[in-house]
Amino acid sequence: MQKSTEEAVLSESTRGSKGKLYIESYGCQMNFSDSEIVASVLEKQGFSSTKSIEEADVVFLNTCSIREKAEQTVRHRLQQIQVFKKRKPEMLVGVLGCMAERLKSKFLEEEKIVDLVAGPDAYRNLPELIAQAESGQKAINTFLSREETYFDIDPVRLNSNGVTAFISIMRGCDNMCSFCVVPFTRGRERSRDPHSIVAEAQKLFDSGYREVTLLGQNVDSYKWSPEENNKARLEKTTSSSIVRFYDLLAMVAEVNPALRIRFSTSHPKDITDDVLHTMARYENICKYIHLPVQSGNNRILEMMNRGYTREWYLQKVSRIREILGEDCGLSSDMITGFCSETEEEHLQTLDLMEQVKFDFAYMFAYSERPGTPAEKKFTDDIDAETKKKRLGEIIALQNRHSQERNLHEVGKTFRVLIEGTSKRSADDLQGRNSANKVIVFPKMNYQPGQYVNVLVESSTGATLLGKIV
Repeated sequence: MQKSTEEAVLSESTRGSKGKLYIESYGCQMNFSDSEIVASVLEKQGFSSTKSIEEADVVFLNTCSIREKAEQTVRHRLQQIQVFKKRKPEMLVGVLGCMAERLKSKFLEEEKIVDLVAGPDAYRNLPELIAQAESGQKAINTFLSREETYFDIDPVRLNSNGVTAFISIMRGCDNMCSFCVVPFTRGRERSRDPHSIVAEAQKLFDSGYREVTLLGQNVDSYKWSPEENNKARLEKTTSSSIVRFYDLLAMVAEVNPALRIRFSTSHPKDITDDVLHTMARYENICKYIHLPVQSGNNRILEMMNRGYTREWYLQKVSRIREILGEDCGLSSDMITGFCSETEEEHLQTLDLMEQVKFDFAYMFAYSERPGTPAEKKFTDDIDAETKKKRLGEIIALQNRHSQERNLHEVGKTFRVLIEGTSKRSADDLQGRNSANKVIVFPKMNYQPGQYVNVLVESSTGATLLGKIV
């Protein structure tokens, strides 16, 4: 899933009587979606919003544990918040999400400014936890559920542009990749009622939104039935009653042709031709797939417990481009310097990148996470300098590929959904095409939420530049 860090606060229109709430979200899109659930739960309890941490009565950090750097960022932020807490001792500070789940009570014991700890499945319990913390008790709930999907909670859209929104379709992960903490911080995989997903998409469209992104750690393994919404037991139900991911895609796409559909993240071992053919059948399902490869070497992939080979991955890419066309956007995640990775194995990752030519990628040096299978079974024996060198080579190659792929778009016209003003100029608007590429163009008299046809006139490594035609 896409990685990002930004402030997330309730809208100014939210009003309540129990105090003011401030939330910061770190990490993947799922965390930002979860913060919207938290906001909804507490709004119903009478909390109002603030964009100023100094005014807050309750401060939440919704955290990420995917890499050591992410956790260091949160710890540093907690130290900064201590300044505000000293000025306002009654302020409650809570840690939510994956880091809370991983460290549990250690936060209350080691971080003196943390009053509350809640894991990803405990957000319904936040009002009670806040009450406990206010009374001076240790407030913690890191219980992982096998059923919780928050299907009946209408999220409060945080920092919304009013055009695009996330919809969580499932929670947890069963894949057990050896480097990953997600199965331990988010629990087992479970899918959300598809009818509640469609209803949320319909409500968003009726409210003026024109794009939704369906979120899950592994969307391709989405599987729900009315008899038993429990993935581990679904094989006992009749196949006709099961809603799979390609069924769900079609259901959401049929909400309205003017509603664009995106999704993240796909797993190479699970994405099927049924999904690809469904994407091809509906014009409003965007032709873009985030398909993390992690490594181009089979031995490393096996150590990572990814469940596919280099050859399998390349075959999937071939099917994507055969069914959806060469212009289908394709991005990836890559980890360099995994345990015992040789220089030759690193070069195989570069070679796979040359064969695929991703539009963009999220690239990282391996960061050993406590409690993962890799930490228990393997030695993190690649020195920092080597990791840095290999990561630099991967980044440089991806930058070249991104420029090549963007240059290929010059002279083409794309249908673009306007998302807002360009970050660099108030005179320009920006949006994305179906392949998830950002396009910037003169504002003229157009507004966010409108579809326009844009002729691409030039490109950079990250952005396409054009004009409305």
